[in-house]
Amino acid sequence: MIVPTGVGASIGGFAGDALPVARTLAGSVVDCLISHPNVLNAAMLYWPMPNALYVEGYALDRFAEGLWALKPVHQNKVGLVLDAGMEEELRTRHLQVADATRASLGLPVMECIITDAPLEVEMWIDPQSGQSTGRIRRPDSLLRAVQSLVEQSQINAVAVVGRFPDEDIQELDDYRQGKGIDILAGVEAVISHLVVREFQIPCAHAPALLPLPLSSSLCPRSAAEEIGYTFLPCVLSGLGNAPQYVVRGLESLERGCIVASDVDSVILPINACGGDGALAFARSLRNKPLIIAVEENETVLDDTPDKLGIEAVKVSNYWEAIGVIAAHKAGIDPKSLRRDAIDNIRCSSASYSSIGHKVSRATPLSVCSMRLGHAQGGALQGED
Repeated sequence: MIVPTGVGASIGGFAGDALPVARTLAGSVVDCLISHPNVLNAAMLYWPMPNALYVEGYALDRFAEGLWALKPVHQNKVGLVLDAGMEEELRTRHLQVADATRASLGLPVMECIITDAPLEVEMWIDPQSGQSTGRIRRPDSLLRAVQSLVEQSQINAVAVVGRFPDEDIQELDDYRQGKGIDILAGVEAVISHLVVREFQIPCAHAPALLPLPLSSSLCPRSAAEEIGYTFLPCVLSGLGNAPQYVVRGLESLERGCIVASDVDSVILPINACGGDGALAFARSLRNKPLIIAVEENETVLDDTPDKLGIEAVKVSNYWEAIGVIAAHKAGIDPKSLRRDAIDNIRCSSASYSSIGHKVSRATPLSVCSMRLGHAQGGALQGED
């Protein structure tokens, strides 16, 4: 299940508001759900799903391209990186989250390290695409901190907390009212992509912000980010058993590893089909998955299946998407569930040359052919 980060998705563009869709899929429809932090994170809230795989967006793209495989694990050793630019009180709040998840949830958070310089996070809206994006001015400091955790503490997953600016910007006000773009999300993806590209281990980011002024008209879709002091609990929960990444060609695949050809269906917003992962799945040559595009979930992008030449099943909403996946998993052509959706079968004729026995030219054999949709025994949903 893919909902790209920082693109103003109507569903999944706020504080974990695509999580009910993920829960429905994992709870009763699919055998295994593959999704990314933008879908599964909800700040102080999260929902453990034994058959859901928490995969960072850069890793999900490499997985879709067939370059990486996913190795499910029962537990990771999680490290925590805190931005040196964080105030003492914010730092203490995040350390308390780490202690609470260890004591109350039994999560394996092994060690915390503070960067040797402030990361200096910057964020903005791209004027051309309308997406949120940004940068950190000191990526070297972040990479040194992660490397230290990997080498000295043998961690194999990492949570990063960067100090984000507290500027009073219109985009943030709109976001709290359930409108516009999550201006934090784009640079969050930049940070996690950097770490995963460099170390090939699970990573997710939580922004550190001062508490926002209380609002009595807060949109419910944004509320999960305002009920506590940090966004870290869902990140540590997700990383606790996130699958490890196996770089194909460099490491041998162990039994139980999941590869792109195992994915049976992909759900994504109607006009967000142009990401690396989505295109890789859509252009698969082996076991091409069913692509399902949800019209109700619009973004600021304009990458529709029609414009990209992608064969996709278009559905009005996630209710319909779930029905399509259920039919697909059962081996049923989803179109057969709609009125007048099945046309008459086409019949073509072909001449066969005889091999080992005679076939009269006067009576050519007639062959009826039809294209059958594939449906395997399980269904996997897989970006950010």
